[in-house]
Amino acid sequence: MSKQESRHVDGTYVDGTELPGFHNLLGYHQASWEENEAVIELELQPRHLNLGGVIHGGVLTSLLDIAMAQGGTHCPYPGRMRKAITLSLTTTFTGQCSSGTIRVTGRKRAGGTRIFNSTGEVHDDKGNLLAIAEGTFRIRSGSDKPGRRPYLIFRCIKQKPDRAAKAGQRFNSQRGKPTCSSCLTKQKNCKRS
Repeated sequence: MSKQESRHVDGTYVDGTELPGFHNLLGYHQASWEENEAVIELELQPRHLNLGGVIHGGVLTSLLDIAMAQGGTHCPYPGRMRKAITLSLTTTFTGQCSSGTIRVTGRKRAGGTRIFNSTGEVHDDKGNLLAIAEGTFRIRSGSDKPGRRPYLIFRCIKQKPDRAAKAGQRFNSQRGKPTCSSCLTKQKNCKRS
């Protein structure tokens, strides 16, 4: 699969959609995301600096965590996303910077069907290494197999009865009932045919 590139818009994925919650607060943008590798960039702002005037270690660690998890969760299906949780993360800080744009690269190195290991690096815009990391991640249930529809809003039971019923059995205990992608209501209340 070819590398996906995006124009620079803070707080966005490669496809231009807005990042949720904490991701948006960090203000990074997705530079590229492909099988086994993700790259995010962040233009440093005063909110990213510590009391010493250099980038805060928590910002670096958060960005490494995000990029390394994404390195193992690329989904080739448009509009779908796989998700992972961090089981362990070790960060080593090797440099400092206080301005410019930093680039964070996460690469999946090994793994099975549910657990994978990734490494990450952070460089400033001059190419200086700021931090390195290693992590172990677990792919969340519902997004662990390439053929599944990870975190896609399921169609109405009336539209695809057997697929929606299987999805309902799998997801009801985890997140509540699946919703209709057409009307965004709970499936049992959907009046669309």
